[in-house]
Amino acid sequence: MLEGIVRDSMTKQETKSLRKDGYLIANIYGKGLENINAAFKKNEFIKFLRNKTTIAFDVKVGENTVKVVVQEYQKCPITSDLLHVDLMIAQPGVRTSYKVPVTVEGTPKGLKNKGLFVFHKKRVPVKCTIENLPESFHLQIADLDTGDNILVRDLTMPEGVQCFLDPRVPVVGVIKAK
Repeated sequence: MLEGIVRDSMTKQETKSLRKDGYLIANIYGKGLENINAAFKKNEFIKFLRNKTTIAFDVKVGENTVKVVVQEYQKCPITSDLLHVDLMIAQPGVRTSYKVPVTVEGTPKGLKNKGLFVFHKKRVPVKCTIENLPESFHLQIADLDTGDNILVRDLTMPEGVQCFLDPRVPVVGVIKAK
């Protein structure tokens, strides 16, 4: 479980000193719940996110332990350093927006025909409750030839999961190399 501290002060100086000490600033929020301003050790946070196996994970901030989902993060445009992260509390029974990762299996046959494999969408936005949330959309790409795509409408959505992207949007594909 990832552990963090509660931030008491929201001043610019306090935030700068926390970042200088190696902390990552975080906001934890949920529908109808009070926001929690927190900070996590940056290296621990990155290491934890790389090794997590589910979209939702537990964090302990002060006395509270909550199940959260990474909603958004901000990076420094120059150094690509992680500056800020928004964590949304995964409340049971509440329909919210999540971004589900796309995983692929196989080697497209279009690569032999001078094609390039392209991830158009690494994450697909869906709206559902946390109970119905799929861990990932797993795609077989061995049959993709040059010019072929797998579209949003080709994804199998579990019951209670709704994607609000245009069904004609490509998720992965093989394009012709120039």
